[in-house]
Amino acid sequence: METLTSIFGSINGVVWGPLMLILLLGVGFYLQIGLKLMPLRKLGMGFKLMWQGRDAKPVPGEKKKDDDGEISPFNALMTALSATIGTGNIAGVATAIALGGPGAVFWMWITALVGMATKFAEAVLAVRYRETDSTGFHVGGPMFYIKNGLGKKWLWLGGAFAFFGAVAAFGIGNTVQSNSVADALDSTFGIPHGLTGVVIMVLAGAVILGGIKRIAKVAGKLVPIMGILYVIAGILVLIVNAGQIGEAFRLIFYYAFNPIAAAGGFAGAAVMAAIRFGVARGIFSNEAGLGSAPIAHAAARTKNPVRQGMIAMLGTFIDTIIICTITALVILTSTVWIEGEAGASLTALSFDAALPGFGNQIVSVALAVFAFTTILGWSFYGEKCFQFLFGTRSIMLYRVLFVLAIPLGAMANLGFIWLMADTFNAMMAIPNLIALALLSPVVFKLTRDYFDGKEILPGEELDHDKG
Repeated sequence: METLTSIFGSINGVVWGPLMLILLLGVGFYLQIGLKLMPLRKLGMGFKLMWQGRDAKPVPGEKKKDDDGEISPFNALMTALSATIGTGNIAGVATAIALGGPGAVFWMWITALVGMATKFAEAVLAVRYRETDSTGFHVGGPMFYIKNGLGKKWLWLGGAFAFFGAVAAFGIGNTVQSNSVADALDSTFGIPHGLTGVVIMVLAGAVILGGIKRIAKVAGKLVPIMGILYVIAGILVLIVNAGQIGEAFRLIFYYAFNPIAAAGGFAGAAVMAAIRFGVARGIFSNEAGLGSAPIAHAAARTKNPVRQGMIAMLGTFIDTIIICTITALVILTSTVWIEGEAGASLTALSFDAALPGFGNQIVSVALAVFAFTTILGWSFYGEKCFQFLFGTRSIMLYRVLFVLAIPLGAMANLGFIWLMADTFNAMMAIPNLIALALLSPVVFKLTRDYFDGKEILPGEELDHDKG
């Protein structure tokens, strides 16, 4: 295990080096400028479209077709959010602060603001270049917009993304989640890791084996409820700690550009550490640039790529600007973060400091529900990547393997699991960011046409198994 950890550590240092930070922020910034800040300017319109897309009512003048997609635009966003709102919002934010200092939060925000343009572009291309497989279901995502947008000579890049995605799903979307839940429930309620793993396996299996429609139905109910309840709990803590909120913001902005000295159990952090861990944990949480969310948005019942893109970009805003910020402020308005704690326990202790006897339980329950829905969303992502590589018949095999891995993750070493997930995050992002940069003219043109009132088509209906 030490050898494997060393190997992944070396790879991680390379893929999360300066080049990756430049790629992630650079491509997002380029897309944001190319779109003339549309994702920020049209944020309100995005929320309006999301609300209208709850039951996927036909657009006036547009004939409704049964094969437009499998799930409503709203449930496509909820499925994507189910995968992004997870341990990254609780343990990831805490880890960023513990390793990079308060300034890491600022860089998480920057990652989110440019990431809104990235997420918009991903969803636009996913709907534009999606295909219909042999079962009649829509499939899409980076592997398909690479294949159909860039052409056959780039097929190897799509294959690389699909391979990284299929494997990464077992890390970021499976074992990391079950491990974090097991750890939290064990420390809070004394529930054995193995029992937690088996219970999650049974519950997740009942949903995952039913496919995207069942996953979307569950996500559409659970995600809004859990997100709102967590935000309310966070606001209660901030009311208790109201006098420290101003100081928390000062720490975030000051230490985004200045090194922070060691204090108590906190080891201190350089500015580069704040940037690195802020960007890395921001991406781990909102997944902008990874190419995962567009796989869910490709299944939306819509014929308009731009409309779905505007709904998709809300995922990054809700995940990082709202939920991660709540977690960060809860941590920074307490004094626990300078005592050397890290991960989910830091968040739990920060909640408990303001809400004694309840805070720890709130975080443990939130973590369990967040992680459960993340497992559901990522099972679909991994499945579609696996399908791209091995065909439609391979879907059930992947679902079964994915479900069986859940209890194994619950009992694994957390440090190695985080390292592996972090590494594959970056390796997924590389092919996707290359494709986004090369296909950006398509995104810009479709967006201009949409706001000019021109008809926007989703692209050709392709047969995945024959094409």
